[in-house]
Amino acid sequence: MFVVLFRLLIIGAFFYLLYKGVYYLFSPKRKLDAAHEKKEFYMLDEKGNARKNFLLTYQGRLFEGEKYVGTTSESFEVISIHISIQKSHQLEGLSRMDFTRIEQEVQYVYPYAKIQWKSPVKEFIASRV
Repeated sequence: MFVVLFRLLIIGAFFYLLYKGVYYLFSPKRKLDAAHEKKEFYMLDEKGNARKNFLLTYQGRLFEGEKYVGTTSESFEVISIHISIQKSHQLEGLSRMDFTRIEQEVQYVYPYAKIQWKSPVKEFIASRV
């Protein structure tokens, strides 16, 4: 009897570890961390959940976007997005083209949204010459 219970426990532990392994491999947070380390672009977002902010990584910098819902002529959509950087000292080396690319990628996902940057990026973009 003890041997049968022990075997069931081992089989259960095996399936639990298998489930956790697959969950880890397909975890969006892990994909964000991997893209952050590789200095690639990746956007972690729950498009169906307008209350939840999104995270994006670009060239090893982590940005956070706040979504605000409003009305368009046809439906309720995300109409405003405020993007800020997690650590402002990481802005060194980014150009206006980098911020334009980030805006284009976000605009592709949220076509009705007006994108606004928070400080200090807002001042940098406003000082266009």
